[in-house]
Amino acid sequence: MKIRCLVIDDERLARDYIKNYISKIPQLELIGDFNSPLKATELIKKGEVDLLFLDIQMPDITGIDFIKSLAQKPEVIFTTAYQEYALEGFNLSAVDYLLKPFSFERFFQAVDKVIDKLENKAQKDSRQEAIPYPTTFADKYLTIRADRKYYKINFKDIQYIEGQKAYVTFHTQSKNITALVSLKELEESLPQDQFIRIHKSYIVAISEIESLEGNMIELGEEKLPVGKSYKDAVLAVFGV
Repeated sequence: MKIRCLVIDDERLARDYIKNYISKIPQLELIGDFNSPLKATELIKKGEVDLLFLDIQMPDITGIDFIKSLAQKPEVIFTTAYQEYALEGFNLSAVDYLLKPFSFERFFQAVDKVIDKLENKAQKDSRQEAIPYPTTFADKYLTIRADRKYYKINFKDIQYIEGQKAYVTFHTQSKNITALVSLKELEESLPQDQFIRIHKSYIVAISEIESLEGNMIELGEEKLPVGKSYKDAVLAVFGV
């Protein structure tokens, strides 16, 4: 992931060496530098900044007062020559506080905290988004949501269904559709006279089964494994 960062410091030399440090860390993307926080307000309000390297003592407004004024705050690493502001900086939920002059190693330690924090947040957001839409079942078809579309899948068109962790792929006569659906829910809800679970990862259409050899069934050109606990049910399809 790329972390969009902004440098605000009224000293040009300070901005330059922070920009040099930023250029050495692939995850960071410098989107600008300013000598006053007031010049950065619009960028921050638009949500275009993930990380702010912010000096505290500046002529127009202190870095601390500037952060207090923001409704939506990016991650902040304070950079200052004054150690006495450290406690107040942390009280504002700053990720870190760098006392000038600081080494690249110390800079990287601070940035690494931000990387971890934003990656964890992204993973959490991803898990929250991974909430399956309800699957609806009718007499002859089911309806699912995938790829921002709703799909109507006729039972007669399904050859087999393949489970892949939280997702399943419906293999049909014309296309394959992957959706966030529970394989167990499908097993319980699909017509039992038309579909059979043959493996922890597969449900197949009984009408598509052509042969059974050992622990493999054939469905046209496809060969799928039969799980040990499902073997008796599959044999029953052949009247054995």
